[in-house]
Amino acid sequence: MNGIQNSLTLFQTTASNPTGSLVSTIVTFGLVFVIFYFLIIRPQNKKQKQMQQMIAGVKKGDKIVTIGGIHGVVTSVKDSTVLVKVDDGTRIEFSKSAIASVSPTKTEEKAEAADTTEAKPAEKSEEK
Repeated sequence: MNGIQNSLTLFQTTASNPTGSLVSTIVTFGLVFVIFYFLIIRPQNKKQKQMQQMIAGVKKGDKIVTIGGIHGVVTSVKDSTVLVKVDDGTRIEFSKSAIASVSPTKTEEKAEAADTTEAKPAEKSEEK
């Protein structure tokens, strides 16, 4: 009989503060949501925005890889599609959403390299 009274007393003391339990539960769910947002949702949104910018910037001469793994060079760009030269005499039209990655043309890479080398002497002259 004494054991039953002890367990009832223990049960009453643990269940006496239900509002504190509710607040801690809400805070816990809030923290989980914040962590979920910063670890999953926000990076995914950034990646999606970069992908949209990359697809919007596709132009003639860019090398692309499709989501199916087909490599080619863009020969023309329309509103929602691109015409890709895969091999000599082989051109395939793809939806822009099928583009997985874009590599700039070699002339663009050379222009970017020239821009960075031109910027360095200008920075040095400003420091003097």
